[in-house]
Amino acid sequence: MSSASPEAPSRRSFLAGAGGAVGAVGAAAALAGCSAASDTTVVGVEVGAHPVHPVRFVDFFGDTQPGITAAPVPALGLMAAFRCVARDEEGLRACLRDLSDEIRTLMSGEPITTRDEAYPPADSGVLGLTPPADNLSIVVSVGASLFDDRFGLADRKPRELVEMPYLANDRLDPERSHGDVLVTLEAEHPDTLLFAIRQLMRRTRDSLVLAWLVDGYTRGTSPAVGAGAPRNLMGFKDGTSNLAADDSDVMSRYVWLNADDVDAGEPEWARNGSYQAVRMIRMLVEFWDRTRLSEQEAIMGRHKVSGAPLGGDAEDEAPDYSDDPNGARTPLDAHIRLANPRTAATADSLMFRRGFSYSRGFDRAGQLDQGLAFVSYQRSLERGFLAVQARLNGEPLEEYIRPEGGGFFFALPGVTDSDGFLGEGLFA
Repeated sequence: MSSASPEAPSRRSFLAGAGGAVGAVGAAAALAGCSAASDTTVVGVEVGAHPVHPVRFVDFFGDTQPGITAAPVPALGLMAAFRCVARDEEGLRACLRDLSDEIRTLMSGEPITTRDEAYPPADSGVLGLTPPADNLSIVVSVGASLFDDRFGLADRKPRELVEMPYLANDRLDPERSHGDVLVTLEAEHPDTLLFAIRQLMRRTRDSLVLAWLVDGYTRGTSPAVGAGAPRNLMGFKDGTSNLAADDSDVMSRYVWLNADDVDAGEPEWARNGSYQAVRMIRMLVEFWDRTRLSEQEAIMGRHKVSGAPLGGDAEDEAPDYSDDPNGARTPLDAHIRLANPRTAATADSLMFRRGFSYSRGFDRAGQLDQGLAFVSYQRSLERGFLAVQARLNGEPLEEYIRPEGGGFFFALPGVTDSDGFLGEGLFA
């Protein structure tokens, strides 16, 4: 909710007042971006018998939003899209400031404060008084609809940001598509995600209304499931050839908008942001499970068990199509060959992917509703996602999948100082 509301002041205002000296010190450290726990605390956790990643508090501050590239990739993900009902530009500014303040609080692991019994509790209490480190990261993006005539931002819209159109094989559900603001959360445990989304909705309830939500998981690369990329719900490795998030040159070339993009017409405030494509891709798993293994592998272009490209031995082996011009080894319409032909002409269409699998029960026909929440970040939708999608149009895999939702968004630049907030450049 808005911090201006007299009925339920923000946790930050309580820390500054009756919250106590310890809470105030914690807030100051978080706002300065120098909390020792945020930067250095790494502990091991276990879920059942399976070891999970070491955990920490992910720093909120950075030129780019740290949650886009935070490593290790947490086990769970959640995306929530909202309609903004703020009345004017000032209301939107307050919304983004409140949202940023609450995200900073959540990602820092700031201790929970107690409140007078005359007020509602400051939080749900799901995580107790001291939220544990859990690799929680939160990314905020905006959709094309935010730049209509409500807030006077039309001249500040990123050049390529449009409402996601219907693409090949799409059956987009309007109730699971698009949005003014998208919040992407990742953590190791479901209660951390549920706690965080409730806090964000509580803080912004006068300006953001939930439009759609999807949650899911990724097995990651823990020792329990072996090294390499995680498997999707079709049983194939997913993300083997992903961009290296820790390679600044690669990320600058393919993911973050920079001075060259501004010179080409992008607004100055968008520097260090990134275009985000989100696709809820339902997998027709019953049909897929009845398909011959040889056909599955030909459709994907990889061996199912090892993840190696067809004819190869190791997952990380780069496929070489130069000596297979007619597709004798890897079919010309195999998914990985179309997505990345590995030619000079397609070298600029690489994307940084960060999706997760989802399961939504079953439909009225008794079919499992499962699939991939595909997420990619790129400097250009035209050179990245849309170029790849054009090559995939008509691929054999379309017979087994059905995109049903998602949207195009722009991940806001990061926040570099304690007085800033996500999206502040929009109002400069």
